[in-house]
Amino acid sequence: MALLILLFIAGCAGRDGRQVERASAPSGWHGERGHASFYADRYHGRRTASGETHDRNALTAAHRSLPFGTRVRVTRLDNGLETVVRINDRGPFVRGRVIDLSRRAAEELDMLGQGVAEVRLSPE
Repeated sequence: MALLILLFIAGCAGRDGRQVERASAPSGWHGERGHASFYADRYHGRRTASGETHDRNALTAAHRSLPFGTRVRVTRLDNGLETVVRINDRGPFVRGRVIDLSRRAAEELDMLGQGVAEVRLSPE
């Protein structure tokens, strides 16, 4: 029971709108491949799962399972462009997509026109 209470308290940390501290990728996670998409402008200013406000001009992203604060290198496979983002939200919830990027991160990967691009994620 005490363990459940501790897990609940830990899950609530960082949900007051402050920026989440930097975290490391879990040991054994060496990256993944899949499709990246980016947030629609309507999400700018909305609260993320970490408690932060989504800022389309920040280098942030959503991932299904990486800890909030984890920095991830995102490499677009067809043009080699890279950017580093910090995980502050959960998602994407579309099959085959591995990360949802902020608008700024999508710009750095030159993917605004296509909306989706194949990427490789690696620990930073």
